[in-house]
Amino acid sequence: MFYRKFGKTDEMVSILGFGCMRLPLLPGGDASKIDEGKATDLIRYAIDEGVNYIDTAYPYHGKGMTSGGESEPFVAKVLKDGYREKVKVATKLPGWLIKTRADMDKYLDEQLARLETDTIDFYLIHSLNAYLWKNVKEAGVTDFLDKAIKDGRIRYAGFSFHDENKCFNEIIDAYDWSFCQIQYNYMDENFQAGKQGLLYAAGKGMGVIVMEPLRGGKLAAGIPEAVKDAFNQADIKRSPADWALRWVWDHKGVSVVLSGMNTMEQLEENLKIAGEAKENSLSTKEKDVIGKARDLFLQRIKVPCTACAYCMPCPNGIDIPSCFRLYNDYHIYGRDENYRMLSDGKKASNCIECGECESHCPQFIAISRELKNVTSLFEGK
Repeated sequence: MFYRKFGKTDEMVSILGFGCMRLPLLPGGDASKIDEGKATDLIRYAIDEGVNYIDTAYPYHGKGMTSGGESEPFVAKVLKDGYREKVKVATKLPGWLIKTRADMDKYLDEQLARLETDTIDFYLIHSLNAYLWKNVKEAGVTDFLDKAIKDGRIRYAGFSFHDENKCFNEIIDAYDWSFCQIQYNYMDENFQAGKQGLLYAAGKGMGVIVMEPLRGGKLAAGIPEAVKDAFNQADIKRSPADWALRWVWDHKGVSVVLSGMNTMEQLEENLKIAGEAKENSLSTKEKDVIGKARDLFLQRIKVPCTACAYCMPCPNGIDIPSCFRLYNDYHIYGRDENYRMLSDGKKASNCIECGECESHCPQFIAISRELKNVTSLFEGK
């Protein structure tokens, strides 16, 4: 296992972190019913093999986003018998539930109790975007973090992020953060914070945690045959997951890569790679192989939307860029789990074919027609 210095802190963290959002479940598929036997074996084996970063969050393995899930209490159980002393624990403040300054203390104290610990090593404001950042900032989040660090309830403050790069830089510049967590993989180099955000955060001395290195497993399983062939033609034979993880770890600014491993096979493969992957170690030929795989994925795009948002706001409330992104994701990766998460008012079926959006589209996309295709695919209409 390789370790990297965690930004401007004095901490050394394993380059592979264990994400506790997708733990193995008991039969039936209820996300709140963790298979504690299998999950305990996985996490303790990972720690025994050198993983020292364990990531959870308030809603993980729950029935929704408004109440605590089972991940935090389970992590407390797993880290008994001396395992707590071997790791750094990360969890996250549910910013969407914050209405007052007092709410922050309430949730942090609840999380300390759920995790059965006096101190949370790495505490993040969860899933920040422009709206949530405005909300928690006005509620006094910087004062809260300062005091929580001073009184020892948390050691380091950070945030996880899901929005555009401009918002990312604004958040970084607003507080003396120790670290951040971003989505980053070879398909998302310019998505959300992206490479620019990675370099900006690392340049500020922040540790950078990478989530979704395999894009929820889409870069590891169910790979299109053409992409498999591109990897197989390389001089060095690696699995798709191996190529994807090495691409992320090749970046100097990356501190930890989180993986939600729910089988021993996945864990052992990732541990092996984490014992071999170094910064700036991929050759030009290896990078070309990954670039070819990326191009083959991108050839499957159906709508040439660049998410410039010139089509917005839609007079009827449709989130046009998100509809097209999810539609393209389906065709690129062969599956999608997120369209259903759009609120009904933002879905493609609300299109009334007014044509206003099309007059602003620099890509000259027939938006009304394509929204019908999105509706047909995802809503069966």
